[in-house]
Amino acid sequence: MLLFSLYTKAQQVKQTETISRSWIGYFNQTRFSNKWGIWAEAQLRTKEDFVEGLSQGLVRAGLTYYISDAAKLTAGYAYVNDFPASGHRNISVPEHRPWQQLQWHTKYGHKRMMQWFRLEQRFKRRVKNDDELSEDYVFTWRARYNFWYDIPLSKKGIVANSWSVILNDEVHINFGKNIVHNYFDQNRLFVGFKYQFTENTNLQFGYMYLFQQLSVPNSYRNTNTVRAYFFQNIDARRK
Repeated sequence: MLLFSLYTKAQQVKQTETISRSWIGYFNQTRFSNKWGIWAEAQLRTKEDFVEGLSQGLVRAGLTYYISDAAKLTAGYAYVNDFPASGHRNISVPEHRPWQQLQWHTKYGHKRMMQWFRLEQRFKRRVKNDDELSEDYVFTWRARYNFWYDIPLSKKGIVANSWSVILNDEVHINFGKNIVHNYFDQNRLFVGFKYQFTENTNLQFGYMYLFQQLSVPNSYRNTNTVRAYFFQNIDARRK
């Protein structure tokens, strides 16, 4: 009974790892008409020590319907590749991810707020061992809420050749019959700066703290992340 008690207690101990990564990405939102536009995105993420190896690559595309100038709906597809890691050391693991999103913008004087709610259907390939993938997929759902706040440092507001402070937080929730231990997936808290090159292009860079609950019971991950994203928001409508 004593050995069983000690084993049970050990199983309940919280296991947390801390790693350091870098994320880089390109994002494009182009509006072609009063009602329609596109979303395009590509990202790369390192594995550890900020610059060592690759952990994940992602491309995402979508078709956007503009409800108004401040609100829009997007639906699309993302392809995600998890590079070789523990459990699949010699192979990459693909994931197919349809997604739908409601995004809206709010202005407070010169300040800007953006929020979105995103729903994802995740089809991730099963892994047999370090060298082989299964033929079938694990299917799960994930809901994401993103809050982004832009505080310009220029009295003129968000104009070309100006700086802003960016505050951003995004929470991820898993659900579906294949989710057992990690209904809460992760939270991404970002603090950084934005440099506005032109009316349509900007670079956002800074520090992101990512806290994640893993699918293994009582296992968590803290990730210290350097993040740099380049954005293009193009209005291609005829004036």
